[in-house]
Amino acid sequence: MSAPKDFPRPGRKATARERASMLRVDQAGEFGAIRIYAGQLAVMGDRHPDSRLIAGMLAQEERHRSIFDAMIVERGVRPTLLRPVWNVAGFALGAVTAAIGPHAAMACTAAVETEIDRHYGEQLEALGGDDAELAATITDFQAEELEHRDTAIAHGAEQAVAYPLLSGVIRLACRAAIALSKRI
Repeated sequence: MSAPKDFPRPGRKATARERASMLRVDQAGEFGAIRIYAGQLAVMGDRHPDSRLIAGMLAQEERHRSIFDAMIVERGVRPTLLRPVWNVAGFALGAVTAAIGPHAAMACTAAVETEIDRHYGEQLEALGGDDAELAATITDFQAEELEHRDTAIAHGAEQAVAYPLLSGVIRLACRAAIALSKRI
């Protein structure tokens, strides 16, 4: 996998500006995931069998965001200005997919986490051996995001109506949100 053009090429160290962009987008992504899970739980309630799984994933995302919040403050990084948009868009995505059904909610999780895995992998490649703290944090969180994806697949994500289309649209939206949050 080659690093995208807005990350440094292998062999070149990530600049402070590029690392700040990584933190900005990672914090925004964790916030968006929290809002997606909140939307799903708002529709599904706490009596649905998958609600406990979703609540567990939500707790991990809250921990991720908390750690990125602290890193942003410590490093003086400006958070994304798009937080109000991700607040509404994330909740709406979660609520709509849960309203379609539990398999669609799981399809949403699988799609989002697939993109986050790809994104974190690109960041790790771009960091190379630089910024051990950020790299270790991303590595840790990437493993948990993969667990979320695998859990979603095990709980019927691929059985959702029009799964390939639903997954593709959500993944495209994730890529757009990542691109915007890096800069804005």
